[in-house]
Amino acid sequence: MKADMEKSMATLETCLDAEGAFTLSLGGRLDASSAGPLWKKMEKLFAQGARDLVRIDVGDLVYIDGAGAALLVEISRRQLQAGRRYELVNLNDEFRQLLDLFDPADYVDAYPSKPACSNLPSEVGRASVSLWRNLITLIAFVGELSAALVHALLHFRKIRWKDTFLIFEATGINALPIIALLSFLVGLIMAFQSAIPMQQFGVEIYVANLIALSMLRELGPLMTAIILAGRSGSSFAAELGTMKVNEEVDALTTLGLDPVRFLAIPRLLAALVATPLLTIFSGLCGLLGGAVVLLAMGYPLVTYANQVISAVSLQDLVSGLAKTFVFGLLIAGIGCLHGLQAERGASGVGKAATRAVVAGIILIIVTDGIFAVVYYYLGF
Repeated sequence: MKADMEKSMATLETCLDAEGAFTLSLGGRLDASSAGPLWKKMEKLFAQGARDLVRIDVGDLVYIDGAGAALLVEISRRQLQAGRRYELVNLNDEFRQLLDLFDPADYVDAYPSKPACSNLPSEVGRASVSLWRNLITLIAFVGELSAALVHALLHFRKIRWKDTFLIFEATGINALPIIALLSFLVGLIMAFQSAIPMQQFGVEIYVANLIALSMLRELGPLMTAIILAGRSGSSFAAELGTMKVNEEVDALTTLGLDPVRFLAIPRLLAALVATPLLTIFSGLCGLLGGAVVLLAMGYPLVTYANQVISAVSLQDLVSGLAKTFVFGLLIAGIGCLHGLQAERGASGVGKAATRAVVAGIILIIVTDGIFAVVYYYLGF
């Protein structure tokens, strides 16, 4: 038993010759069980000081598995990373075939360097530069997208209508259930919360005014846009990001097709049509939620309907729908922008989808605030 354990152990001998070369002589079985102790010894040896040349003698090794190969590659990688040399000597053909699968040069940058210490001014500077670059990129993409949209409107037959209808189905029709549920619940909760204090003054019928105005002018458009930003904006970014990672976007460019016209315009048109329609649907569901509360309080449906009709005007409906076209433009534009800029790699698509959702929601809320100020000064 002891003899078997000794056979499974690897040996390590070190030697420093007159020329300054540091020789590591390995023997025995270099496998998963023996590589760990040798790794610790190697760490201590390298901690004692760097050597310009490390010679790894593997002539006495009888076996190497993946863990043993990793140890040899790590020694070589450290020498390359430090700009120094290494040599593998007495390497037989069997071990060479295994080690040829791992080039130490490929792993020089595999371990990220320790980030430098940062302070508040440097972090503010980096954030400012990043914000400025993102703003420049966004402006450039808006210009490119606007030119592509004008080109599509001037060449109506060249629009990919089939894909546009399919995207409209995924963006609009498939989003109906979640928008209906959330809008109904928002209308129900808002009516219930406001009816309780209003009931004390006998004016609970004005809950209908509150629900109608808020759903048509503010909550309906804003809630619909945020749902679409999380649902459709992330979908656009993930789809285009996957195509970017799979080099399908590069293939389109090679074929002479503009990715913005070919991929972004159908999504933009679908979002521009779907967002206002879903907003109207959201408003109706919110009114239905408010109706449930007032019906439960004893008011007939016709009274609620007449109160809603007397409270809102065409101007309220138009003011809410006008924002939705801008929201649709933002949702599709931000999703396509981050999808086309997705980084290559496994995490690139996920990052693109996350950035599209975050940026889309922030821009929607900022835009809604701008609309509120403009409407106030216009008396709209």
